[in-house]
Amino acid sequence: MRAELDQIFDEVLAQLSELVAIPSVAWPSFDPAGVRASAEAVAALARDLGLDAEILTAPTPEGTEGYPAVVASIPAPAGAPTVLLYAHHDVQPPGRPEAWNTEPFTATRVGERLYGRGAADDKAGIMVHLTALRLLRDRLGVGVTLFIEGEEEAGSPSFRNFLEAHRSKLAADVIVVADSGNWAAGVPALTTSLRGMCALEFEIATLDHAVHSGMYGGIVPDAMLAMTRVLASLHDENGSVAVAGLKRETHSDIDYDEDTIRRDSGALDTTELIGTGTLASRLWSQPSITVIGLDVPDVAVSSNTLQASLKAKLSIRLAPGDTPDNAVQAVTDHLSAHLPFGATLTIGATEGGSPWQADLDDPIVQTARDALSDAWGVESVTMGIGGSIPFIADLLEVFPQASILVTGVEDPDARAHSANESLYLPDFKAAILAEVLLLERLAPTAS
Repeated sequence: MRAELDQIFDEVLAQLSELVAIPSVAWPSFDPAGVRASAEAVAALARDLGLDAEILTAPTPEGTEGYPAVVASIPAPAGAPTVLLYAHHDVQPPGRPEAWNTEPFTATRVGERLYGRGAADDKAGIMVHLTALRLLRDRLGVGVTLFIEGEEEAGSPSFRNFLEAHRSKLAADVIVVADSGNWAAGVPALTTSLRGMCALEFEIATLDHAVHSGMYGGIVPDAMLAMTRVLASLHDENGSVAVAGLKRETHSDIDYDEDTIRRDSGALDTTELIGTGTLASRLWSQPSITVIGLDVPDVAVSSNTLQASLKAKLSIRLAPGDTPDNAVQAVTDHLSAHLPFGATLTIGATEGGSPWQADLDDPIVQTARDALSDAWGVESVTMGIGGSIPFIADLLEVFPQASILVTGVEDPDARAHSANESLYLPDFKAAILAEVLLLERLAPTAS
């Protein structure tokens, strides 16, 4: 199988490069034609393998049509399970062009890495699925449904409706979500826990209109002063989240090396890491709160003015066992309790997704770990990740009987969502082989 993959690998990379070249950003401020073109390209690749691929959509809760997804299937032989292979073809916006060392939508190979937006997250996941099916060809012993979503980076707004609308096409016994990562380059991992997430917007006001800072500064509190006090209250002196009512666990079975965290995150030599407990627990099983938006005048256009009101947006990551509703209420209560100077608080839009913990006693989990170990030639590990895949909760609710496996191709230096995103090609190869082994071993005749 390795030899067969070596023979076609340049072609696989060429197909991946063609996908990377399509700017498939599923955000309202970007041209939706890119996402449609990406769906068409993925469907064409599936059809080239003999799959009957469809491009499908579903409405969002607001009634607008969601972005296109690709669904293709191979029926299961009698008595064999069906495996749903999930990935997503939409990508994050590229960000500032000057932050990239290469063109973001031109796949560029540098040594053992392929750079480009979506090269790792998650167009490589698509090619893992397609290439595994190509290698198995006529000896596939399970049913397979390919489900390539088109709006994951935008929060999967139509995902639940899509599952309900196309339930019969997507029903499966095992679901492989290829949208995570590995412990390190060369060390495979099965992701068994994910933090949940919620976002919360709020506004703080102290005045009914902006006024001259010289005339009233020093006696009238401005919204910025109140906002900085409130934001500072969200963390304690160690940088740990100081909001009561959020769940947390400070221990983990395996842990990160601090030098690795510093190198992979880009933390400056003078920057102290925040939080308490094991480093892994701070990323996997403790909450975090990040201010990801603040509406204030830019420095370049600022004036000598006391701001009457300010808006902020928080990204809140939740430990397994918590819920978005609980987190939103806990943070809202905290903000209300820490308002200074009689400022007023208005809570705005919220959104959320639940955390997830795998059933480690499920024998399918061990089958997947063995496949990873054999493909890499290195013992696999189970790990959590600090990021969120909120739609897994929807998958479990709609298909409660299914075993869910969260795999991926990213390593800690993949820089998904950031400039200079890249795919480590040896791990890409190993991920393809691992999926081949998994599909073979899920067949009822496997020994």
